[in-house]
Amino acid sequence: MGTPVFRAQDLPCTSRPNGVGQSRPSAPPNRDRCPIVTTPPPPPPALVEDVETLPLLSLPDIVRQQAVRRDSVFEEAEQEAMRFKWIESEKAARDLGEAALRTWARRYWPAFLRTCWLEHLQGRRYWVELDRGDFGLLGRGPHDHPTLLAKVVRLLQAGQENLDVILWAQDAGAPMGTVLRILEALDINSRRLPHPFDL
Repeated sequence: MGTPVFRAQDLPCTSRPNGVGQSRPSAPPNRDRCPIVTTPPPPPPALVEDVETLPLLSLPDIVRQQAVRRDSVFEEAEQEAMRFKWIESEKAARDLGEAALRTWARRYWPAFLRTCWLEHLQGRRYWVELDRGDFGLLGRGPHDHPTLLAKVVRLLQAGQENLDVILWAQDAGAPMGTVLRILEALDINSRRLPHPFDL
């Protein structure tokens, strides 16, 4: 029989009985979380390509923003790392301890943070540590250059950095001034938060 494949939806509420001489961690609580554990996140429901069709915020929209739940990327990351530790410890039939948490941080923290940042800009989830007064920024149209904005966001969503976007704009003949203003408004450099293991 082959090695079982562990999926997030297959996790039990508690771990299986421990074997002799083995110590296995309990399964972490099942909470809402960013869509990253060990695989890249799925595309968000609100497509970036449709950013130009998103409506201008009205007063009721602003009221709803003020009432939205505030979440912490660090608390969410801790839950994801603990879930990763549980899965890997089950595979190894022993508690991998802090080493598994550090492995998660090294492999997945940057992508996790980028995904949360895009969720924040799309207005899908409010992340306290990432807010610069731009929650739902991509939905505050109409935008002067919606197609160009959508392309820049897609590049950043794919893991590209500011320099990569600038080089793309040069090769594509895109208006550099507009691209630079978009990058300045998105301000991805201010969201490069270190993981607690890096402090």
